Amino acid sequence: MKRLILALDVYEKGTALRVARETADYLWAVKVNWPLILGSGLGIIRGLKVETGLPIIADLKLADIPNTNRLIASKVFEAGADYIIAHGFTGRDSVRAVMDLGEVIMVTEMSHPGAREFIQSLTDRLVELANELEPFGIVAPATRPERVSYIRSKLKPGIKILTPGVGAQGGRAGEVLEAGADYIIVGRSIYASENPGESARRLHEEINGGTGDGT
Repeated sequence: MKRLILALDVYEKGTALRVARETADYLWAVKVNWPLILGSGLGIIRGLKVETGLPIIADLKLADIPNTNRLIASKVFEAGADYIIAHGFTGRDSVRAVMDLGEVIMVTEMSHPGAREFIQSLTDRLVELANELEPFGIVAPATRPERVSYIRSKLKPGIKILTPGVGAQGGRAGEVLEAGADYIIVGRSIYASENPGESARRLHEEINGGTGDGT
């Protein structure tokens, strides 16, 4: 089973396509963020889909009024994105504006230390919102497996948990999977390595208990 998501937080189109091509066999999806879209243009989404044949997650963390969220999401889905990541703290109407157009992954917590300052205090309410709206999935921090476990205990069955922070930020794939994550998001440990394909393969095998199962 493929549960690894590559976070391509680079600027250059050529680098992004090369790394995606070298790692595609071990991935469930590719995630693009603002650096790649700003550096290479919105067309990089379609380019990655053609190169890999994989789902593309647009990690825009949309956090605006419904109309603005809708305008942005419309263009990004038209460009070929399969999922858009949006913040939930702007309210159900802003999230629904994106969900009306396609699949949404909603942020409940983030992986960096500063997330403890504000967003973590809203976790329970954001999980309640996710349970109400039923997006494809939610984002929870691989850097804090105990939070993933807590969120899983509150989250409606069927809603996926995607966890950034494995690798460069210190999260461990095995721990966060045991805590209830469905997918592991990894960026720098793959795209910044000397051999991205080999790094992705090792992570894929770790996620699958060392079996190398590619199904």
